[in-house]
Amino acid sequence: MGAQLRVYRQKIKSAQTTKKITRAMELISASRIQKALARVSASTPYSRAITRAVSAVATYSNVEHVLTTEPEKIDRAAIVIFASDRGLAGAFNSQVLRESEELATLLRSQGKDVTYFLIGRRAVGYFTFRKRASERTWIGGTDAPQFETAQEISEALLESFLRDASDGGVDEIHVVYNRYVSMMTQTPEVVRLLPLEVVEGVEEPGENAILPLYEFEPGVEEVLDSLLPVYIESRIFNAMLQSAASKHAATQKAMKSASDNADKLITTYTRLSNNARQAEITQQISEIVGGADALSSAKN
Repeated sequence: MGAQLRVYRQKIKSAQTTKKITRAMELISASRIQKALARVSASTPYSRAITRAVSAVATYSNVEHVLTTEPEKIDRAAIVIFASDRGLAGAFNSQVLRESEELATLLRSQGKDVTYFLIGRRAVGYFTFRKRASERTWIGGTDAPQFETAQEISEALLESFLRDASDGGVDEIHVVYNRYVSMMTQTPEVVRLLPLEVVEGVEEPGENAILPLYEFEPGVEEVLDSLLPVYIESRIFNAMLQSAASKHAATQKAMKSASDNADKLITTYTRLSNNARQAEITQQISEIVGGADALSSAKN
């Protein structure tokens, strides 16, 4: 009985230690989430404005640009996966990796070769463990993304997109990341980055509507050449910020759940420890009473 009591006390102490760690990580994530959300809020309007500008140029001009024109045949596609450098975030990394696998399956079913660009140690570790190749990888800084990293990623994507598929380039680029919805919900998002597919902020004109007249100075191609790199940088950086905010929210949720589970374990093992202690006391009292009865019977 004494050995069982020691086991329960050891488990209570272990659960208390675990709770201290998970509670500390929960508070750290709670302190970081507000800053991450502020960066997302500051980045989103700029990203939308750039997207509207690119959409306007692409919609109201007749110039065929390589970054906005749908190719006749797509032989090779790239998937950019935004994961995190650290774990302990619930399903944050698994759901974005699962979404990328489903997208890759869909692209391969359409006869396209798939290559990967990986952001975050968890994505790199996932591919390394399975001995799968990737085009480029970036690790470090996923908790607090820097714009310089987004520029580096954008340059690599543009260089690969402008290169011919026969020379190792790609014909289209998809990004997969976790979009922050609320503290309880972070959903995986799939967006085709290039060629420009979704026209945001530009309404379809009616049948009798007169299209607006735009004059571009310099020419349309020069405007697109200047706007599109900025557009890609802003979308990549916004995806990085969304992913960082989602990761902090997922970590806070996971650590709160772990702390609550630790509380339940402490309560359960405390009750079992009390039961074991009570049984031990009862046994000791029974032994004392039994010994006293034996002595009293011997005297008689």
